[in-house]
Amino acid sequence: MNRRWLSLSGLALITQLAFAQQKKDWLVTPVTAKAEVQSAGQDVVLTNGLVKRAFRIAPNVACFDYVNLSNGQQLLRAVKPEARIGLNGKEYNVGGLYGQKENAYLLPEWLNGFTAGSSDFQYVKHEVADIKPRVQWKARYWAGNKQQATGKQLTFTYKAGTPEVQGVTVKVHYALYDGIPLITKWLTIENGAGKNISVNRVVNEMLALVEEESAVVGTPAQLRKPQGIYVETNYAFNNAMQYPVSDQTTHWKADSVYTSQVNYDLGTPCLLEVYPDKVTDVILPQGETFTSVGTNELLMDSYDRERRGLAVRKMYRTIAPWTTGNPIFMHLVSKNDEQVKEAVDQCAATGYEALILSFGSHVNMEDTSAANIARWKKNAAYAHSKGILIGGYSLFSSRRISDKDDVISPVTGKPGGAFFGNAPCFGSEWGLAYRDKIKAFITQTGFDIWENDGPYPGDVCASTTHPGHKGLDDSQWRQMEIQKELYRWLNEKGVYINAPDWYFLDGTNKIALGYREVNFSLSREQQKILNRQNIFDGTWEKTPSMGWGFVPLTRYHGGGPEAVLEPLKDHLDDYKQLMFQYYGAGVQACYRGPRLYDSEETKKVVTDMVNWYKQYRDILNSDVIHLRRPDARDWDGILHANPQLKEKGLLILYNPLKTSITRTIAVPLYYTGLTTTAKVKESGKTLKTYPLNRNFEISMTVTLAPGSYSWWVIE
Repeated sequence: MNRRWLSLSGLALITQLAFAQQKKDWLVTPVTAKAEVQSAGQDVVLTNGLVKRAFRIAPNVACFDYVNLSNGQQLLRAVKPEARIGLNGKEYNVGGLYGQKENAYLLPEWLNGFTAGSSDFQYVKHEVADIKPRVQWKARYWAGNKQQATGKQLTFTYKAGTPEVQGVTVKVHYALYDGIPLITKWLTIENGAGKNISVNRVVNEMLALVEEESAVVGTPAQLRKPQGIYVETNYAFNNAMQYPVSDQTTHWKADSVYTSQVNYDLGTPCLLEVYPDKVTDVILPQGETFTSVGTNELLMDSYDRERRGLAVRKMYRTIAPWTTGNPIFMHLVSKNDEQVKEAVDQCAATGYEALILSFGSHVNMEDTSAANIARWKKNAAYAHSKGILIGGYSLFSSRRISDKDDVISPVTGKPGGAFFGNAPCFGSEWGLAYRDKIKAFITQTGFDIWENDGPYPGDVCASTTHPGHKGLDDSQWRQMEIQKELYRWLNEKGVYINAPDWYFLDGTNKIALGYREVNFSLSREQQKILNRQNIFDGTWEKTPSMGWGFVPLTRYHGGGPEAVLEPLKDHLDDYKQLMFQYYGAGVQACYRGPRLYDSEETKKVVTDMVNWYKQYRDILNSDVIHLRRPDARDWDGILHANPQLKEKGLLILYNPLKTSITRTIAVPLYYTGLTTTAKVKESGKTLKTYPLNRNFEISMTVTLAPGSYSWWVIE
């Protein structure tokens, strides 16, 4: 009795202290409390002042307390196993306790009456260590954050409870980060069984969460999912340019043992399970280790879209700092080496930092012949002599290689039926050779950037002859392993990676904002509005540095002279505005063409724009606060906010109309950290002080000339 009371009192004290530490908004003021692992009787607690997750470790491990300390929300209503794994065709729970009869809520005093399952993997020990970076990033380019995340890692070790999997060790890992309500969970399976084992479905997270709503009827697909937690893993692909559509692992299910729920058919989606559903048979050799997907669990304290997006962006800046890398680059269309030299010279003259040989250029990174390597090594050396990074485009998917090397449809048993129709398998001889050729080309030429187009988007492959995978059931997993290893290898070499899918957590730097290619054959006037819409829509969950846009200097996907900027000197106003829209948003665009300027006047426009961007680079790469979406009917605009800088905000407004407008705009400054007054400089010059109202807004009356734009620095 006394022991239980002490345990519960210890937990209550931890919670109370955490609430006391959390006095300010973590999205505005850095949290000073550090991640730590605490012990309280039979309980182990992860906490950092923003989140608390507690585990009972006897008679087996079970998570029974998961609290958002920003708003006090309890996420859990019941205990579940720590994980569930399939081995040799049989399922096993990892950890977990049994005996809870009421699943609508959980009282800690019930835990003493719970029991462990004899056939489950049993708790052996736990260890605490500092977090280790998931990628050993080598930054060789400008980045907003070059610091790796800090925090604590808690690892629970389990041994098999039944003879048939003796020698197999499961470790469940939790990483808790400093300064953010984020926990990453993954598991490893170590095969010490003395023989190969088959790893089937691996569910690395199972949470019985409090339901979002109580509806008498409705299926899990129809009802709202719990909004207090945002889940993202490093197993996402779909060429959607956004995570929710790319997600392959998050499964919201009904909980059949929750019999006291309101839903008549027990269909409330309140059971979270995380696993890739197309991975069902991976052979794990004796002595080797299988590592599951990593589940990032970010606790949310609001339904507000902007605030939720800010939290996700903070997550990326914290755990994947390479995504803050944002070198200024040009997309060169070239036919010969002389054009590369000329483009390098133009980049150096205007302040650009990188040159990417675009699709349609004369670079072939799959050609590792001595002559080709020597050629591009020379080009790279020249670029480096001018202080310019250099890279190239390489196509993987949406191409046919051969019957032997393409992915094989499980329906027809023949090539075809892939996401792009035909696509090579990364586990084929050609795919493995492609990986090796890219590594060799980068290593031998000294290239700094790799732009990978059409990487494998989850295609399964039914081939049983490809050396990189066994068959259909492991084909997706093995191809992803090959691809991720390549991305991590490049990242750790300091290579910047553009890739059109969601591989950020394994080392890629940038993805498209999201666009429709044929839109760039439309008129420049249309492109201005559409580009601003893409920027507005593409920065809710992505930081400015995570997305790229597109500016066709020459003809692209059709279109007439009204669609292109060449000759540049004849369209300077459009060229300048398109640059301003992207640089003003902190977003790099692919300025695709043979040159950056064609006259001294053009050169000055480009140089001035780049200099302006560099002057305000830190605030322009800070978070976007969305003010009004472009619709060509009235003003539109965005605000950059960063409470840690001297320039707390930078406001940009556009007038798309053919008439002058005067508008009074409420500018929300809460996320700038300002509380009473704001000093505002129009175009960095005119200074005016505004008082903030109780909503942390200032009221600005602005006049914008027809078709114009302007900007204000806020301090």
